[in-house]
Formats: sequence, C-alpha cells, structure tokens
Amino acid sequence: MFNLFNIGNYLDVASSYAADIDSVVLLIASLVGGPFIVAEILIFYFVIKFRKKTGVKAKYITGENKKDKRWVSYPHYLVLLFDIIIIAFAIQVWVKVKQDLPPADHTIMITAQQWGWVFSYPGEDGEFDTPDDIRTTNKLYVEINKVYHFKLRSKDVLHNFSVPAFRLKQDVIPGREILGWFKPIKSGEYDIQCAEMCGIGHGLMGARISILEKEKFKKLLKKTFK
Repeated sequence: MFNLFNIGNYLDVASSYAADIDSVVLLIASLVGGPFIVAEILIFYFVIKFRKKTGVKAKYITGENKKDKRWVSYPHYLVLLFDIIIIAFAIQVWVKVKQDLPPADHTIMITAQQWGWVFSYPGEDGEFDTPDDIRTTNKLYVEINKVYHFKLRSKDVLHNFSVPAFRLKQDVIPGREILGWFKPIKSGEYDIQCAEMCGIGHGLMGARISILEKEKFKKLLKKTFK
C-alpha cells in the first residue's frame, strides 16, 4: 500500500496498517488544504475589489453568463476529481483493514465494561470462556510481528476500542461480538482508550498494550500466566 507521507516521524506507528491510514488522512488534508487556501485568498480579493465605492453602482449578476458560471463549475469539477481520488485510495485501505483479515497467529477476547478492559487468552484447550482462560485487566500483552485477531464484546453499554498507535478504532456494541485484527510492528508500551462516552468513569477507562519481542513474550507467558 502507498505511503504518501512519513508521519511516523511525529506519531508512533506501531501496527502494519497505521501508515496506510495516515496516508489517506494526509492525502485528504493535502487535496482539501490547497483549494481551501486559494478560496480564502479569492474571498478577500473579491471583498476588497468589489467593496462599496462612492459613485459606483452595484451590478446585478444573474450567473447565466458563461464567464460567470466558470467560477462555480470549474471548482466543482475539481472537487469531484478530488473525491474520486480520495475514494479510490480510501476503499483500498478500508478493504485491507476491515475486510481482508489475514490468517491469525493468535486470537484474543477483549471485553469492555464500565470502566475497564478485560483481555482473555485461550488456554491449552484453545477455547474461550473455559476455566483455563488466561485473563488480564487493563494490560494487553502481545508478541511483535504476529497477526492477532480480536473479538470485541461489551458487558453493559456502547464502548470504543481505540489504540492510537495502531490507528485502530472500533465500536464495542452490547449483544454483538465484533471481529478485527492487528499486527504490531514496533515494540514498546502504548495507550488503549475508550473513544465512546460510556458514563461517568469514561475518562478513567484507559489501558496499556505491551508489545514484546519473541523471547520476552515467552518468558512472560511462563512467569506471569503459569
């Protein structure tokens, strides 16, 4: 996938598709920002040029003249072209992130509730919601360069699972189990947020994701999850 700008110099890029999402956002900003600046310059130019002047009568312009219409039609065509470009790139990223799930190396269950996160790893039986499940609260441990499928559930109200360093945001809807994925590519600890107002404790509903190298992850499993 294309990478128009290297936004990773300013923000953490910790998932395999974060740079793709950054590129779409910056593409939109670039295509919209240029015409916005031109439009603002023209507005001030016209305000000054056609300001009220002593002895000069105002003109009534119907907009039927071709020379007058071009001020509307040409920018309109340009906007439509930009829309097509943005949609073409955005669809590619949408399909990659939301529809084409790569084969999973691991699967985890993420349960949201007022006001915290419970992360579940299947035990030796490979099944969730069984006695040998491994659970952590507000701390998710994952191995770098592995594909993770996650199943999102809510115990109470609408939440939103957000990992800014992954450029990941997904609503967690009561009564539904939502499947998604990510592949961490940069070791370290990053924020997990609830990005949906979920009650008085919403601002306290933070967690952390710890991305570990293979050997550190194995040692953690033996030490913490035994």
